[in-house]
Amino acid sequence: MTRHDEIRRSYKALGDMSTLYDGIITRSTLLGKVMDGLIWGLDKELAAQWVEDALSPVPADFAGKLLEVPVGTGVLTMPLYASLPKATVTCLDYSADMMENARKRAAALGLSNVTFVQGDVGALPFGDESFDLVLSLNGFHAFPDKDAAFSETFRVLKPGGVFCGCFYIAGEFPRTDWFVRHMYVPKGFFTPPFETQESLTRRLRALYSQVEVHTVHAEGIFRCVK
Repeated sequence: MTRHDEIRRSYKALGDMSTLYDGIITRSTLLGKVMDGLIWGLDKELAAQWVEDALSPVPADFAGKLLEVPVGTGVLTMPLYASLPKATVTCLDYSADMMENARKRAAALGLSNVTFVQGDVGALPFGDESFDLVLSLNGFHAFPDKDAAFSETFRVLKPGGVFCGCFYIAGEFPRTDWFVRHMYVPKGFFTPPFETQESLTRRLRALYSQVEVHTVHAEGIFRCVK
């Protein structure tokens, strides 16, 4: 069984905690599968691919200090952290309600290496060069001050450290772009302006020494080295 298979098995084990958002992200519910296909155009294989690609920069033997921002409900990452017992993980989110779901998942998995902090990505409550790895899954498309978010995640990363993750980028999949404009933005779930693959690559290259960006439909997936 691969590492990704083990993590997906943990999604199912925590299935009774799933929200609508979790169901879409993990395709663990019937409604989640329908909405994942309708809005994001993802089938089972593509959905597995973007999750695996986004998490793959985190080494299987990672033992350093990791910051996840935002942690959200922790549906994708708490199972990952269960496989990293030597890592020191800090999870930050602005929403106390979302973070409470992540806390419950961490408790259900018996994690002792994960701590939770409520805070703003635009003003991270950590010193310069505090983390070996910064992970951000599906957050930057929602942050209102994206310049501050990119600046702060860079600031708290150690030289040689890795910044990685994913978020929605525009111009890759028209159906997703339509739903974002007409549903996610009016409801306040996503906040423009949005990056394109070209603009994201350009922005990251202005900060980092090594930059890799690719897409899986409308998911922009990135790995950078400071």
